[in-house]
Amino acid sequence: MDFTGRLWAGGTRALSSGLCLFLLCGASGLLAAQTGGQQATAQLASAQQGIEVASAKADALALPNAPVPVVVAESAIVSGKNLSSSSSLLAFAQNQPSSSGPSLSDLGLTPADTEGSAARQALMDRRTHMLKIHQKLGLITVIPVAAACISAAGAPPEKGNYSDTTSRDIHIALGATAVAMYAATASYAIRAPKVSNEPARGGVKWHKYLIYIHAPGMVLTPILGAMAYNQISSGQKVHGIASAHGAVAAATAASYGAAILAVSWPIHLKF
Repeated sequence: MDFTGRLWAGGTRALSSGLCLFLLCGASGLLAAQTGGQQATAQLASAQQGIEVASAKADALALPNAPVPVVVAESAIVSGKNLSSSSSLLAFAQNQPSSSGPSLSDLGLTPADTEGSAARQALMDRRTHMLKIHQKLGLITVIPVAAACISAAGAPPEKGNYSDTTSRDIHIALGATAVAMYAATASYAIRAPKVSNEPARGGVKWHKYLIYIHAPGMVLTPILGAMAYNQISSGQKVHGIASAHGAVAAATAASYGAAILAVSWPIHLKF
């Protein structure tokens, strides 16, 4: 009996000690788990804070975005809105002188002259065509004019010999050819349609001024030559106004050549 009580008391003590030890170990494990969870939570919060700080520093160190260009809407310009900076830039650009050369107004062309039109274009094409023919005929006319001037040296008859008229006939033929070619040349310039009322400038102006010399000369030269021919044929010596035939012919030829040079200088020969 005594032995059984002692055994029971010892088992009870051992059971109580094991239970206490179990409770103590469980409490320690629970406390350790809670402590570890708090530390993990603190580390996670610290890590998140570090990531936010690093992101803020990266944003601070990042380059700023490029400025967005301000485009002035065409509708805003057309509608006349008050755009101070854009309007000043447009006004500055419009007031800048052009570096590409003289404008059309500087060349004497009005806006009406430069407006496209089928009828006007046809008129300009016709004028250009006729003036090109005028130019070519004018250069060809130089040949008979020069030949007539050269043949004039043998036109006067020898003293007492009025029967030999070969040299005079050649001179008359060349002179008549020169006058006919001159008339055809002038007709193309006269009939060419006008496209502008602006006054002529430069070489064209001098070309037109010289007309007042060689045009009357081309009329007077054959008339005076015919008078001189009649006087010689009748056995008379050339006298009176007919004696000016040579001088008028020379002045006519010189002014005609100057008129060509006025619109052709410098001359570029093409072969």
